[in-house]
Amino acid sequence: MTKQISILGSTGSIGTQVLDVAERLPEMIEVVALAAHSNVDLLAQQALKFRPKLVCIGKKELEPELRSLLDGSSIEVLAGNEGWIAAATTDYADRVVVSVAGTPGLMPTLAAIDAGKEIALASKEVLVCAGEIVTQKAAQHGVKIVPIDSEHSAIFQCLNGEDVKSVEKIYLTASGGAFKDKTTEEMREVTPEQALSHPTWRMGRKVTIDSATLMNKGLEIIEARWLFDIEPENIEVVIHPKSIVHSMVMFSDGSVMAQIGLPDMRLPIQYALLYPLRYDSGLPRVDILQVGSLEFSAPDTKRFPALKLAHEAARIGGTMPAVMNAADEVAVQLFLDRKISFLEIARLVERVMEMHNPISHPSLDEILSADGWAREQTSALTGGIGIGSNL
Repeated sequence: MTKQISILGSTGSIGTQVLDVAERLPEMIEVVALAAHSNVDLLAQQALKFRPKLVCIGKKELEPELRSLLDGSSIEVLAGNEGWIAAATTDYADRVVVSVAGTPGLMPTLAAIDAGKEIALASKEVLVCAGEIVTQKAAQHGVKIVPIDSEHSAIFQCLNGEDVKSVEKIYLTASGGAFKDKTTEEMREVTPEQALSHPTWRMGRKVTIDSATLMNKGLEIIEARWLFDIEPENIEVVIHPKSIVHSMVMFSDGSVMAQIGLPDMRLPIQYALLYPLRYDSGLPRVDILQVGSLEFSAPDTKRFPALKLAHEAARIGGTMPAVMNAADEVAVQLFLDRKISFLEIARLVERVMEMHNPISHPSLDEILSADGWAREQTSALTGGIGIGSNL
């Protein structure tokens, strides 16, 4: 049976790879809706190639340009938040891919769940900020959330057919990012260009910086906590530079299951799109005989304090993860804009977390309010500071 998919965030790193997988499997995947924030040229190119029923551009001021580019195509053109919701809930789609950077993916995800759509989730912030609300709503509607992140896809596959109650520990593997071998002193002077040079994965700018600070793994701890109903203290991050083992699960009898593959996001994407089916789409295979040794080590939270901050946010829960995530989004952009140094990213996040009084079991409005508060505080803390300041 053909999967009819809507892609939220089609012009980003994950979205473009989703379309690559869809192009490989035209008899199994039909693209029926596309949505992007502002890359109107690429969105139009994608629409003309895949001929979806509708497209949405997030920035309303770009709607006339998109309409002009698609003139005569018969593709419905939408814009703004209403367009995002329409793309997430369209009757044409049975599975919605959420690959929107940051918190903007939250409301469309909730709308898609309300509409009974299956969710292929790449936006970890959705569960970081509102994991309790999202997973409860998914359970109420009988909606399956299949993760796209390589680590969570690995765990999902290891748990397939297993009793989650028998899980003793989850090991989230991490490449270590661009600076895994650098000292704190060396990291004081790193540039955005250096931080964006990931040794293994091809990802978006925000995710790549988070990988360099290890905040990405911290976010994944919180995501795994909600996806698999596992307490944060039972989730451990291990450094695995080769990125061949994508994550592992230890069970109560001491057995450890791992999922192994090349560091290619198209494999977990395909699994999420076709689940529970597996199909040969010609993706490259790992050659076990060429892998050699597999090395694992503990992360250094002194050099990479963001990981410790995220574990603390997971332990506290409530609105704290949303605050941490919002502060990190602002801090990463400040670093990319060369307004703060690399090490100041984690310091800013820590300061904002210290200022926050978390709310337990928050409503969606309380989460959104905490998110906005954290962004304001992070920006306020950076007023007048420059590279090398001591926060």
